[in-house]
Amino acid sequence: MSLFEQNFSVFLQGFGHTLLASIFALVGSLILGTIFAIMQVTNSRTARTIGNIYVQVFRNIPLLIITLFFYLAVAKVIKMTGFTAGTIALTLYTSAFIAESVRAGILSIEAGQMEGARANGLTFGQAMRVIILPQAFKVAIPSLGNQFINLVKNSSILAFVGGLDLMYQGNIVAANSFDTFTTYIIIGLFYLVITLPLSYYIQHLEHKLKKNA
Repeated sequence: MSLFEQNFSVFLQGFGHTLLASIFALVGSLILGTIFAIMQVTNSRTARTIGNIYVQVFRNIPLLIITLFFYLAVAKVIKMTGFTAGTIALTLYTSAFIAESVRAGILSIEAGQMEGARANGLTFGQAMRVIILPQAFKVAIPSLGNQFINLVKNSSILAFVGGLDLMYQGNIVAANSFDTFTTYIIIGLFYLVITLPLSYYIQHLEHKLKKNA
């Protein structure tokens, strides 16, 4: 019986946790990133300052440090598992990069569109939601796609805090079987199961939007 067959349930469990953490972090980072991107382009100096500080802090601190902070420090105050700590850290870290991608998309839209929307009675929030953001996301799709793929790969950080993810389970299999090479080849293939379809979908969406432009 092959290593894969012997440990299929272990790999599958890790794959499930990796997929779940990636989905949670993807949705959360997209929401947070969009919010902080908008804050960076508002007329409010306070909002811009908060947005800039958030992005600069989480972009320039290693993901491992953020993860360990939640797992070792925050968990003393708010009880959380390694999976939760890793997913929160992954969300915050990725959201900073998404904020920059979305901000760049917003700034690429002609300023007159916002001015025209405000002149027609729309609030800043309404104009941003209905007119600016849909266009900004189209511009930012290639960059966002790269961030989403990086997010999936970065989810391996959960292994450092007992997050039961694919890398964590793989480390256990490698330690028990002493077949490190085969184990990590299998892990790499599992990651490709997530990242390749995501990559192809982003490319498809990008080509589709270009045709409709």
